[in-house]
Amino acid sequence: MKDETGQPGEPRRRQLPPEETGRTPETAPDATTRKARAARPGPQAPEATPGPAAPPDELGPTERGSASPTKPLAVYALTAPGARLAEKIALALEAELHLPRRLDRPTATALFDKLGEALAEGFGRRRGHVVVAAAGLVVRLVAPLLGRKSADPAVVCLGQDGRFVVSLLSGHLGGANELARDVAAVTGGQPVISTATDLAGAPALETVARDLGLAWENLDALPAVSRTLAEGGRVPVVDPGGFLLPTLAAWPEAFEPADAPPADRPAVLADWRLGPVPPTTWTLRPPALALGLGCHRGVDPAEVEALARELLRSRALAPASVRFLATVDRRADEPALRALARRWRRPLLTFTAQELSEAEVPNPSDVVRRRIGAPSVCEAAARLAARLGPLAAPKIKSPRATCAAALIDWTSSGWARPAPKG
Repeated sequence: MKDETGQPGEPRRRQLPPEETGRTPETAPDATTRKARAARPGPQAPEATPGPAAPPDELGPTERGSASPTKPLAVYALTAPGARLAEKIALALEAELHLPRRLDRPTATALFDKLGEALAEGFGRRRGHVVVAAAGLVVRLVAPLLGRKSADPAVVCLGQDGRFVVSLLSGHLGGANELARDVAAVTGGQPVISTATDLAGAPALETVARDLGLAWENLDALPAVSRTLAEGGRVPVVDPGGFLLPTLAAWPEAFEPADAPPADRPAVLADWRLGPVPPTTWTLRPPALALGLGCHRGVDPAEVEALARELLRSRALAPASVRFLATVDRRADEPALRALARRWRRPLLTFTAQELSEAEVPNPSDVVRRRIGAPSVCEAAARLAARLGPLAAPKIKSPRATCAAALIDWTSSGWARPAPKG
């Protein structure tokens, strides 16, 4: 067995280094960044969105929200009392401290001449912005910077007395509501939350989905779901794999299990399988699939990716539900497999021939046994990465590659399904 670098809740198998799985290093500090750097929290979940300047997701039009723990948090102030409060917040939350040049102090991370320019310079490269200034001013400064709801960072503002901490932008997906509560805990103030579901005592589904590691495809369907919850209605939830309902069981008055999405009312679907969905149904993709791959040396990366996509298409499996890629250990350095892991932002797990031999598969091969020392690569690797879950798609071939998919058994001993933060 290779060196084990798996994280809790995942197979403890050799994985590619970060540079080969699409994780992007943090952007280099700009010219105004000071020597005193604020501490930054590390990644908390393997599904977290990559850092600044990461390439777009190659798996399709799915999103997971903007509250990435790999991005820094920034705190700003304009006045001397505000700077003292901002320093206290930055130290407590391990955030960067941005101050006007005239208020320079040893703990400052960066100095600015104009607050608007400082916000614009790093708006999308930080997971949140806490501004000790008037709400009206902050609204005017960030308005030109706004993009997509699913990508905008959290923006929180508060007065220099710290009494009221306002969640101003991206309360759910960006984490501004949670950030406002954290800041208020530091200042002793009151978090000001205005999102309708929070006021109704209902959960923010986009936050629950993000924290569970689920991707989504049609964010336009979410407002009707949230409106139903805010008005005290019940939302049908179709969740054949049990990824979402166990968490939502805490709100039995708000959600009801369903076998299929209704056509005439807002609903939620969490499924790894593709199929027709009513436009009023918000579709989530759970991390349910492991993709096993075998190939000849020097195979064209395009051939491997085309085969993987054909497997998923032919079996109506959602590309965004692929959680792991897997292969035999002697192919760990194969450029085509590394390229696929990087493009799809998925860890590549490897198994020894002995381990592969222990997995039962429907399509063993004597040729593969002679070459590799195991009767199967792609089917066996998929099943091992899936904790011996059943095959969701048996082996298919191209001239120089093979591919199969298995359904991850998250209930097996030693595994942990992604869990909400908190």
